[in-house]
Amino acid sequence: MSDETPAGPALPLDPTRRAAAVRIPFPARLNRHAERARQHTLQWAQGMGLLTGDVATAEYDALRLERLMAYFYPDATAAGLELAADFNAWFFIFDDQFDGGLGTRPEEIRRVVDTLVGTMTVQGHPPAGPRDTSGARRAGDVPGPGGEQDTPLVRAFRDIWLRSTASAPNAWRLRFREHWRAYLAAHEGEARQRNAERPPSFEQFLDIRRDSIGVRPCLDFTERCGGYTLPDDLHGWPALREMREITGDVVIFVNDIVSLLKELAVGDVNNSVVVHRAHKGCTIEESVEYISALANTRTDRFEQLAAVLPGTLDRRGVPRETCEHVSHYVDGMRHLMAGNLAWSLATSRYDETGVAAASGGPRPWSRLIPGVSHAPR
Repeated sequence: MSDETPAGPALPLDPTRRAAAVRIPFPARLNRHAERARQHTLQWAQGMGLLTGDVATAEYDALRLERLMAYFYPDATAAGLELAADFNAWFFIFDDQFDGGLGTRPEEIRRVVDTLVGTMTVQGHPPAGPRDTSGARRAGDVPGPGGEQDTPLVRAFRDIWLRSTASAPNAWRLRFREHWRAYLAAHEGEARQRNAERPPSFEQFLDIRRDSIGVRPCLDFTERCGGYTLPDDLHGWPALREMREITGDVVIFVNDIVSLLKELAVGDVNNSVVVHRAHKGCTIEESVEYISALANTRTDRFEQLAAVLPGTLDRRGVPRETCEHVSHYVDGMRHLMAGNLAWSLATSRYDETGVAAASGGPRPWSRLIPGVSHAPR
């Protein structure tokens, strides 16, 4: 049977079946503060103007995005998980801005990115404003530029930046800022790929997707939740660099499999399954099998690297406390891979409801960037 018939794709809508071939050999654990983080982030997103009205709030809440962070950081404190859930809410709401015409306009995206990058200061940043009892700064109290730049997306982004970097070591702030900048800038690269006459090569696709997936800032949060900062030289070790890349790739491949029908519904080509199929001329099912196999190969490689890392640290005389931090960081990568799969199979974002919502028009929160065209692609 063809995978493009009048009745629709032959692939089942159930993302559990599409991702069944992916084997992530790490347990997924849920943070016990998940419900508290849910309530907190709903209030924060409303206060920041990211969600307006009961319909938008209910539609957002149904995605249970806070549970993704609860899987990513199962041992984070309540306050740490609240901040991570705010951070994740901004990620997804920002990402949904590009499902319409803006996603094909790189020059407009660059202006948006420049504004957001300009809010991130590393040294001498302004002090945090007053907080309410939930720990979130009130929207009107966030310091920063007013006027056209004081939009909900900019205001919320600045709030997350200030809260995340408060009292953080400068080395961590610099890394966090660079990873945020790369994530934001990748949206321009994705727009150019959407406009291209032919699909990118698989490696060209991954070069941009590895930034736009947002895994590196999430791993920075692993350090923050653990209360440490890896030294720059250790953070840059080849083994840890490769393990970070593997983590990002596995998250990409799982995301691309479970979100495939949602992205086909809006005509997005920035998906590893779509890119592979375009070059190989095979069926969607065959491309899903191929991408699943890539994910499995990478997790096997990750465990090989993880097995020899403690001995390498010991031979190089790395202090015991730092070795414990590295162990926590490696576990954090496992939590990201396992948690992303667990959440993806449970959220309504990728099931029949999510596909219908994507194909039925823009999300209630997807028109938050003023002064740009949101006309369909």
